[in-house]
Amino acid sequence: NGWIASVIASPASPNVIEVRGLIKTFGLRPVLRGLDLSVVRGECVALLGANGAGKTTLMRTLAALSRPTAGTVTIGGWRLPDEAAAVRAQLGVVGHVPLLYTDLTAEENLRFFARLYGAAESRIAIVLARVGLSKRARDRVGTFSRGMQQRLSIARAILHDPAVLLLDEPYTGLDVDGAAMLDTLIRDMRSDGRSLVMTSHDLERSRTLSDRIAILNRGVIAQSIASDSLDSAALATLYKTNVL
Repeated sequence: NGWIASVIASPASPNVIEVRGLIKTFGLRPVLRGLDLSVVRGECVALLGANGAGKTTLMRTLAALSRPTAGTVTIGGWRLPDEAAAVRAQLGVVGHVPLLYTDLTAEENLRFFARLYGAAESRIAIVLARVGLSKRARDRVGTFSRGMQQRLSIARAILHDPAVLLLDEPYTGLDVDGAAMLDTLIRDMRSDGRSLVMTSHDLERSRTLSDRIAILNRGVIAQSIASDSLDSAALATLYKTNVL
């Protein structure tokens, strides 16, 4: 789609995501407290932290689903919230809740989103095959298991071939085969030069799939370190030191 291509090719910067001084409060309760985060083009950042650390709040802000209280958020050269439509066009988002139309078939769900994003409908069969749902394309989503719905939400996220993937606990509900499928997809997206931010409680998977580990604690990034500089024991120690 020409419009999406022009959005992705917007102002050049080594960082596809730039977050500076991000503050997000709910009433009087601060969740993000002046957070800074940069993601280089083609980089996968694994965002780790305890429950309540602010991971989902940060991901919702990056996805243009929640407005920041203060600070700046720029994705692909476009600033939130003023240029949210341009930002959303280059994002694929997977959360812990699939947010699908359960009365529609898998194919119908993707056709709706293809029209929304201006993506070619020929992409539908491609992404359904990618997530292992080709044989269930014409089945109503309400008949799907939780894991199958998660697979379909992943298909929706990559339908328009986004430049940036935001994955908030994307392994929720997936069985072993589904998790292996997502592992491969993440590696392939990295190889293709896409940028990814993922949250997870699986330390080892985060270490092996990402370029960088960022640990969120008390609303700020407490540590940011190259994944290949850590082994399993070092990551566990780093996590405990900065989270527990």
